[in-house]
Amino acid sequence: MTLDPKTLDQLAEHLHACQREARDTLKITDQHPDMDWDDAYAIQDRILAAKLKGGARVAGYKAGLTSHAKMRQMGVTDPVFGFLVDEFTVADGGEVRVSELIHPKVEPEICFVTRAELKGPGCHIGAVLAACDVVLPGIEVIDSRYRDFKFDVKSVIADNTSAARFVVGGRAVDARRVDLTTCGLVLEKNGVPVALGAGAAVLGHPAAAVAMLVNHLGRRGQSLPAGSLVLSGGATEAVSVQPGDHVSLRVQGMGSVSLRFV
Repeated sequence: MTLDPKTLDQLAEHLHACQREARDTLKITDQHPDMDWDDAYAIQDRILAAKLKGGARVAGYKAGLTSHAKMRQMGVTDPVFGFLVDEFTVADGGEVRVSELIHPKVEPEICFVTRAELKGPGCHIGAVLAACDVVLPGIEVIDSRYRDFKFDVKSVIADNTSAARFVVGGRAVDARRVDLTTCGLVLEKNGVPVALGAGAAVLGHPAAAVAMLVNHLGRRGQSLPAGSLVLSGGATEAVSVQPGDHVSLRVQGMGSVSLRFV
């Protein structure tokens, strides 16, 4: 780490306040260009600790930057990872209040639910599939706290990888009985398809994102508990939304899930 604990505390408090109050900020590396990866995750950890202290519960985990092209563009070799808490959850078909967010976008996801604990290092796709119970479709609402969605990788890690809301639904299927690389998905906004993709868009296989999350946790002395929900990362580009929009996702063999913006 390059930043002292007091600075980490201040940055975490600042980003947490921006998220709670739906106000934007310049990326934090503008003022702290020497911030390293450990600093970034330490800030994220402090935000999670503040939420847990306030009564929140961990609802799952998420991966971001899960396409090889995006990782090359951003100069990283692994995705970035964040946490999900219960305040982010939306019921299938439920509402998201845009006034509580800054500039929301939606991403289609294939979501995993584990039935056994996963530990790293050395976790791989086979281990993930063996430990997973089901997969199902989900929509993540991302909402960077940085002005105009302009950030670098360390800043977005500190900002909990832009996590804001998420919904899962559809039909849960056995993770081992579906080809997650070829299953197609269609994201629609107001009944019009706005993004098309397949599972292979996520690191060649969406379970690879879960394995990388497990290995990331392993490097930090943690594991992925049984019963965890993991959003494996956007399978297409993110799509902007505004009040009045209805967004739905259909995933081949898994049904559909939706939410409304008001």
